[in-house]
Amino acid sequence: MDIIKDIRLRASQRQKLIVLPEKDDPRVCEAARIIKEQNIARIILLGKEDLDPKKIDSFAGKFYELRKARGITEEEARTTVSMPLYYASMLVREGEADGFVAGSVHATADVARAAIYCLGIEEGISTISSCFIMVVPNCPLGDNGVFIYADCGIVPDPSARQLSHIAISTADLAKKVFNIVPRVAMLSYSTKGSASGKLVDKVKLATQMAKEQAPDLLIDGELQLDSAIVPEVAAIKDPNGVLGGRANVLIFPSLDAGNIGYKLTQRLAGARAVGPLLQGIKKPCSDLSRGCIPDDIVDCVAVTALRA
Repeated sequence: MDIIKDIRLRASQRQKLIVLPEKDDPRVCEAARIIKEQNIARIILLGKEDLDPKKIDSFAGKFYELRKARGITEEEARTTVSMPLYYASMLVREGEADGFVAGSVHATADVARAAIYCLGIEEGISTISSCFIMVVPNCPLGDNGVFIYADCGIVPDPSARQLSHIAISTADLAKKVFNIVPRVAMLSYSTKGSASGKLVDKVKLATQMAKEQAPDLLIDGELQLDSAIVPEVAAIKDPNGVLGGRANVLIFPSLDAGNIGYKLTQRLAGARAVGPLLQGIKKPCSDLSRGCIPDDIVDCVAVTALRA
């Protein structure tokens, strides 16, 4: 069974309640139809007309308490939670739903902001990030074509410490949600000193920090992409490396690289891209690319259900 079928099947066994707050998008409506037809999860489909005025009153007061230290007024709080995206986030916060998926209409920054403001940041996590699960057809690399890419949606220019946090969060998700044993490559334009510069130094330091924070994690860097995922190249460029060209979790040095990388893989290799899955938030939520198709939304709902 391929990983996408497995994700949907496992989600169907859990029957979590997931909110889709972009009802006006036909792709979302089609995704909701598929989800119900395949019994993947229970769905709340939200448009402006579906919001309960009594819940808005309740959510407005709670959101005001959350944000008043940041200068928000009670009127602004009410206006904010009257938006389906924030209303959905508050449903999850209050335990009335298990997670939300949005982003077919909203930009990633808007979805992430709603998640952070309403749900809060997970304890012990100082870096909010995102990852994609990439499923490349007819590919022997990674885990038979399965990779996890990070960060592709949140942190524009991560510091070495942030990169180390992203690596650990992504490896943890790979293991706990997808049952993948993570083999983490910290990517660069250099392989073990083949080039030099501040960007290379950042990846080296991030790798060292991640090893110190998670000593049992199988991680290596700095590595060029071919050294990370192609065993024959790794044997030449990095013969003593612990990954041996078998990485399945790829940590990109910047948002530029990560976002371009996942879209290249998706469009040129015909890969399925599930995500971006937001990491470091107290409760599960997923963003979507605004270029998504209904199946992308279905898969994000299934993964969000598994994380709940």
